[in-house]
Amino acid sequence: MSSKMPYKVLCVCLGNICRSPTAEVVLRHYCDEKRLNVVVDSAGTSNYHPNKSPDSRSQKHAIKRGYDLSGLRARQLKIQDFLEFDLILAMDHQNFADIQHVYNQASSQFWSCSNQS
Repeated sequence: MSSKMPYKVLCVCLGNICRSPTAEVVLRHYCDEKRLNVVVDSAGTSNYHPNKSPDSRSQKHAIKRGYDLSGLRARQLKIQDFLEFDLILAMDHQNFADIQHVYNQASSQFWSCSNQS
């Protein structure tokens, strides 16, 4: 196992009960299989389903393919995620726009020494 810090990936969809938890589990499985030092998590741009399990249909189709979503719980994207994760993967164009909106709201709270006035 590498002593390096793991690369951190966050999969994001709207409610964090269908696409992003599925992407999380599939990507985690692939990274584990390839012995990559990658941590994978997921979140939603909305807070529609806080702490809920993934949708039963997603769980059913995941199980058919050998993946288990049952231990996951929905959570909302938070400002800290922009600092904690190396890569944030939007599940579609609208999610990407929503992520940019959250980041733009948060960016006024961040300052960089390289910012030019």
